This record gives sequence, C-alpha cells and structure tokens, in this order.
Amino acid sequence: MDTTYDVRFWKTSVYEGRKKTTYTVRWELEGKEWRKPFGTAPLADSFRAGLVSAASKGEAFSLSSGLPVSFLSRAASVKWYDFAVQFVDQLWERTSANNRRNVAKALTPVTIALLRSQPTTFKGVEVRRALREYAFNTRRREQAPPEVAVILRWVQRNSLTMAAWEDESIAETALRAAATKLDGKAVAASSARRTKRVLNVLFEYAIKKKVLKENPLPKGKGASTTAAKTSSAVDKRSLLNSGQAATLLGWIYARPRGGRRLHAFFAAMYYAGARPEEVVAIDVGDVRLPDAGADDQWGELLLHAAHPEVGKQWTDTGEVREERGLKGRAADDTRTVPCRPALTRILRTHIEKEGLKPGDLLMQGEKGGYLAGSVIRRAWRRARKEMLNPYEFGTPLGRRVYDLRHTCLTNWLNAGVPPATVAEWAGNSVPVLLATYARCIDGQLDDLKQRIEDAGELPDPAAPRR
Repeated sequence: MDTTYDVRFWKTSVYEGRKKTTYTVRWELEGKEWRKPFGTAPLADSFRAGLVSAASKGEAFSLSSGLPVSFLSRAASVKWYDFAVQFVDQLWERTSANNRRNVAKALTPVTIALLRSQPTTFKGVEVRRALREYAFNTRRREQAPPEVAVILRWVQRNSLTMAAWEDESIAETALRAAATKLDGKAVAASSARRTKRVLNVLFEYAIKKKVLKENPLPKGKGASTTAAKTSSAVDKRSLLNSGQAATLLGWIYARPRGGRRLHAFFAAMYYAGARPEEVVAIDVGDVRLPDAGADDQWGELLLHAAHPEVGKQWTDTGEVREERGLKGRAADDTRTVPCRPALTRILRTHIEKEGLKPGDLLMQGEKGGYLAGSVIRRAWRRARKEMLNPYEFGTPLGRRVYDLRHTCLTNWLNAGVPPATVAEWAGNSVPVLLATYARCIDGQLDDLKQRIEDAGELPDPAAPRR
C-alpha cells in the first residue's frame, strides 16, 4: 500500500535568519521525517492543524507525499504507470510518428525511477525495452509477447502513484534519471529539453484531469539545473568547403554499388539545401528542369512532402517512413527551391540512367522504394573515413549528413542572398535562420568595415589645425 496510519507530530521548529524567520512543520510517517517550511507562524500553525485534524479523523497519509489523502486530490489513487499509458493513448491519434517515439523515450527512464524497487528478476535493458517498445506504444501494447507482458504487469504493480510528484525529493530523482544515460553520463541537452517538454504536456493533462493540483516541474532560476545549456547555432567546424565537398561526393559517385544514386541524393542536399526527409520524398514530376541541351540553365524543385524515417512500429501504416507535409507548414503547402545548373546536370543524368518518370520517387533504394537511412548514413561515414585525413575525420567536419544542408544555407548567405529569400528556400523562419547560421556568415567583413568608416568619424583633436 502507498498509505499509512502510523503518524507522529513534532513541535514546529523556528529558524531566525538574517533577513527572515522560517517556521517548519515537522511530522513522521513510519519513521520517516517530513518537513514543510512557511514564512509566517500563522501559516505553519494552520497547516499543522490540518494534518493533526486529518490524523484524528483516522485519515490515511500518503507515503509518497507525506500528506493526508484528502490533501492530494486524486494523485494518491492513480498509479504513475497507468496514467502514463493513458496519456500516451490520448495523444496517439493526433501526433506524428516521430513525436510518438520521443514520448516513449522520455517516459521510459522516468517510469523506472518511479518504481518502489528496482527489478531483480528482469534485466534493466529488458524493462526499458518493454516500456519503450510496448507499454508506451498504443498500437503494439496488446501484441506484446508473453515475456514482455509479464514485465509490464510487474511494472504496473510496483509503480508509485502520481502523488510521488508532490514529493520534491522523488520528483528530483525522477528528473535526474531522465537526464542520465545508462552509463551515468548526462544525455544530450537537446534530449533533456525534449523530455521536459513531454513531461510539461503530461502534467498539464494531469491538472486538466484533476489528478494533480499543479505542475511539479521546477520553475525559475533553478529549473534548468538538470540540463546543460544548448545553442541552436551551427558549429562552424562542421561546414565543408567546396574542395572537401567535391572530394567526398566524388568518392561516393565512384562507388561500384549504388554510388551514382547516392551521389544524386547528396548533391541535392549540398546544392538545394533540402532536408534528408524532403529529398527522399521528391517526385520526379516535381523536378522542373530546362529543356534538354540547356543544362547550363537553372531549374526548380517543388517540395511538398517529407518522409522522415522513424520505424515501422510508430507509423499508422507500418512503414519505416512516415508520409508528412513540410516541416512547420500547412499540410498541403509547397515551397520552391532553385536548381542550379550543376544540380540540373546531375539530376537529368540520374533520371535518364534510372529510367524514371513522373510519379516515381526521384531517390530510390537499390530494389526500388525508399532510399534507406542506414544506407545513406553508412555511405557518408565511409566517404569521410576514406577521404578525410585522421585529424579532419576526428573533428565535426561534415560529421552528419545534415551538415550538407548547413553548408548550402551558409553558402547562400555568404553569397549575399537576402535572409528572407534563404529562409523561404530552406523552409525556415527568418529568426530561426539567423539564430542558426549567424556565426557562419563571413566574407563580407571588409565591406562592412568600409561602410562603417564611410559613415563618418569625428575630427582628431591632436591633428594640427588649418
């Protein structure tokens, strides 16, 4: 049980500090001491009187929060595991596959931290997999294998109630677990932020359902103590110069198996700045090239879909990739990206060699269908290893496929293309674009210095007067 009738009360302690006096109500449940500080004696006396009154009426106290059950709304009667599953289910139909996966990843370590005891019969990795892949997956939960179902029943029985979030020490432990990897190292700051966003939505839902009275996440200056600070700005070291890009793409082009198809994919990212999930979704009919023989002219790419790779267990269709609209835009919106002559020649050759026609995917796998993300990433890693020297390979230089997009957008900005135009081509807002690439813009400093000088200077008082 999560409650007890074994309660004892102590005299309110008074601490007189330099600036204020604190009155702390103290009581004990089954040998564990609880404290709650107040700024005035009347507030402390009122709270203590409420505790004593509840105990005299024979009311049970929660072992998770230390408070009488009547103080806790419905929190003490709802288990965290059950509520987390309910939260996932109500969210499932109205969210993307990628968000479903992120919610499951965020709730898994928190759920393990909110167990009465850690598992001894099962391995920790087995419990994590059962939670992430089945408990927090609405579509697969009822399909869980028998051994997984046993683990989930054990978790449900051993889960603390939602009242655990009203105990600051337990809440801190759960949040710390969410921000820590299995090896004890801190998770990436972006992952910590994502987990906090998920929990914020969950707690707002709990308040709406009257399970909690307030959001237990820390606020104010101490709210970010569990997560490292992050920057959305691109690391300038990750950008490729033209020689490095040519070397890497040239190696990929020369690969005996699938090299030319992959070369077209990477070239579309480098020259058009499209996201990987947008490039794999391009239809041949959306490639507007100039007439044959005019490969020295510009064309256009019409982007209207994105097919992110999230895993078949998270999509409604059971496919590895989810079919979605463009990021941050209405479902049927499109955007036009210029196709420079170099890309025009590459895509025309690619379409002709593969025998593609309107209605076909521009970038396909070896056996048709989607180009697999694992194939893309493996080819890029191999190219870096083969063509970069040991020092460059160990740096952020082009470490991610996405760095091709970063390089393209930076090149556009450095060429003097107005940020509003670059933002439109890239599918970003202007504020996001500038925050992301401001540190990478260069090549215009001399001109800017001259403009500042031309704005005029005060006369030098030391100069001889005429």
